[in-house]
Amino acid sequence: MITVANRLQTVEEYYFSKKLREVNALKVSGKPIINLGIGSPDLMPPQTVVDAITESFKYPNVHQYQSYQGLPELREAMCSFYKTQFHVDANPASEILPLMGSKEGILHISMAFLNPGDEVLIPNPGYPTYASVTKLVEAKAVTYDLDEANGWLPDLKALEQTDLSKVKVMWVNYPHMPTGANATETLYEELVAFAKRNHILIVNDNPYSFVLNDNPRSILSVPGAKDVCVELNSLSKTFNMAGWRVGMVLGNATHISAILKVKSNMDSGMFYGIQKGAIEALKSTDQWFKNLNAAYQKRRDLVWKLADLLGCTYDKTTSGLFVWSKLPEGVDAEAFIDKILYDNSIFITPGIIFGTQGKGYIRFSLCASEAELQESINRIKN
Repeated sequence: MITVANRLQTVEEYYFSKKLREVNALKVSGKPIINLGIGSPDLMPPQTVVDAITESFKYPNVHQYQSYQGLPELREAMCSFYKTQFHVDANPASEILPLMGSKEGILHISMAFLNPGDEVLIPNPGYPTYASVTKLVEAKAVTYDLDEANGWLPDLKALEQTDLSKVKVMWVNYPHMPTGANATETLYEELVAFAKRNHILIVNDNPYSFVLNDNPRSILSVPGAKDVCVELNSLSKTFNMAGWRVGMVLGNATHISAILKVKSNMDSGMFYGIQKGAIEALKSTDQWFKNLNAAYQKRRDLVWKLADLLGCTYDKTTSGLFVWSKLPEGVDAEAFIDKILYDNSIFITPGIIFGTQGKGYIRFSLCASEAELQESINRIKN
């Protein structure tokens, strides 16, 4: 029998991959499951995006291999978007790289900069893929705790009291998933200074900037940030294009060149029509964001009502696609969500899957219709 690679012994199957099999089995058995666990946008992308991919099939080169760096006009659109939305200048020829979703960028960046034994600072709670990819490339995941008392922001002074000599990369994610906390300009300035003092590459994962957020920020807007930072972003949440798999990474030419060296050995370019659609998405006006957030605000109001019924507390100043809620003291989150799943056919995510600092919390997704959310409220009431 052929044994698997040792690296697979360090990671587990992704939580949602396993849990959704259980949820889907309940659906097959006839349970009317309402899924409030996954952050997969259910709304439509802009019509111009759909029109662009349809129109693309008229071009003779649409089915051919595409550039590893993406169409020049896509890179220009991404740079223009960053200039308009974040006041960040980037050279489209050398400082931006389109990705097949920002999730693949986590692996590309890790492979480009980490050697076995290098240490990586990972937020707790945080996106589980940061830790799993770190382990897959045989680096060492070192968590740094975030807590509600500090607004889910890192304590950089405390971090500098620890041994950072082996740390090469630090993952940062604001607006934060799962808590929805927002970074301040001061935090970004302090992170850039921290990275320079300690010779660490900061990777800011920034896909939730435009969801229920009045003040989108990029760490690259800080002077000198490109020396020590790269930033991931995505069209998945901003333009309801999760399944299209379009993301980007920005940074200085040296960092982007290193990431491209990995990426160009792992794929053969993004489908032409998807790139044309992405260009149209990036041209969207402010009205798109207003309409998107009006829809999510109505949904969030309903989720707050649901959280109230379940005895949870939450912060109304957060951003993003989720509502992060604290359970009553002493309640076990995993047992709690399983009871609701089996008794009320509602799937909610336990906070513990995002790290030990998520213990005692649950996460609601806003990627369900108002009708589904109202039905969830009715089920809990009854």
